[in-house]
Amino acid sequence: MHSVSRPPGVAFLLAQIGTEVSRRFGERLLPLGITAADAACLRIVATAGPLNQRRLAHRLGIVPSRVVSLVDSLERRGLVERRVARADRRSREVTLTGAGGELFGQLRTVAQAHQEEIAAGLDADEVAQLAGLLRRVAAARGLSPDSQPGPGA
Repeated sequence: MHSVSRPPGVAFLLAQIGTEVSRRFGERLLPLGITAADAACLRIVATAGPLNQRRLAHRLGIVPSRVVSLVDSLERRGLVERRVARADRRSREVTLTGAGGELFGQLRTVAQAHQEEIAAGLDADEVAQLAGLLRRVAAARGLSPDSQPGPGA
């Protein structure tokens, strides 16, 4: 007996597309010398302002110990720095350096090109509709817009 071929389901398609999109984004980040996790951290610090590491971990959806190593790496490269918090001098906040701000500008350009490549073949209304549906799926799964895919990110 021959089985009837069915089109792939939503879960399969999301996994397939997600893998490809992540792979391609990683390739685009190589010339900048950063990873997707680095990019996420830079984006949050750039857009949310200085954050302590606990809040940064929460926003990224990763464990605090992972944020420590991520920030250590970015700090060694001169992209972020830890400063004494103005509100509580016992606390330290992560902030972008000038070099981190410049890299974030480059990252935005790369992210926009990536967005355009991934959405090629869809018109503006279709992109908006797809984005809305994917946000609903993510919200139903309890995913934050800032969290990174993958175990431990």
